[in-house]
Amino acid sequence: MIRLIATDLDGTLLQPGGVLSDRTRAALNAVDADVVIVTARPPRFVQNLELTGTAICANGALIYDLAEQEVTHAQTVPFDVVRKVAEALAEVIPNVTIAVETGLETLSGPGFKGFGPNNPHRTLELLDHVFEEAHQVVQMLAWAPDGECDPMMEIAREAVGQHVTVTHSGGTGMLEICPPGVSKAATLESLCSTRGIGSHEVIAFGDMPNDLSVLGWAGTAYAMGNAHPIVKQACSNHAPPNTEDGVAQVLEQLFRL
Repeated sequence: MIRLIATDLDGTLLQPGGVLSDRTRAALNAVDADVVIVTARPPRFVQNLELTGTAICANGALIYDLAEQEVTHAQTVPFDVVRKVAEALAEVIPNVTIAVETGLETLSGPGFKGFGPNNPHRTLELLDHVFEEAHQVVQMLAWAPDGECDPMMEIAREAVGQHVTVTHSGGTGMLEICPPGVSKAATLESLCSTRGIGSHEVIAFGDMPNDLSVLGWAGTAYAMGNAHPIVKQACSNHAPPNTEDGVAQVLEQLFRL
């Protein structure tokens, strides 16, 4: 019996361009189960999807009530750790630049160009100014113009993995860095515990390495047809790609919609 659906957004639930299709929306509204969005995105990117329920944002650092549009729980990276991690990454990743997500906005140091026009950030003159202006840090972002995510992730984990959680969701040259011990799965497990839901009652969907923790924890896990190779390898179940409303197709079959 499936009591909760945990799904990533980009490359999973959403079609290219961040579009939630009518078919997928209808499937989510029809299922007799809780729906929890589990994403690397901050809350402001999920507000306009017109979904209800709960979103786990910033790779597990934030829990967001979609109906009330408020953060109900936040886990942060201590500022001394933020500085230590930024300094360590600068030594091992050429031309790396740093941004921080506060939960309300993204602040970056000079040279950070990892975002497209639909994902704005505020650039400050010095990285020190970023650290001074951020009221809290729920996620760090490290971007290198010539970087490849998989090798960057391994280098970063070796350098700072004892201080933070490092992952990526496929952005070119972009790493996502969370508070120590924080992951999508850890926060989802805690949320499910408060609702009396076991992992065997959860179905999860994802496409990128930052989804692996959730896909490994859930009783039933689907890698999208467009997923990263290591995600496909980790899951015995494969859904059609997000461009074909893969999540909706699986839910329609399982819930006989």
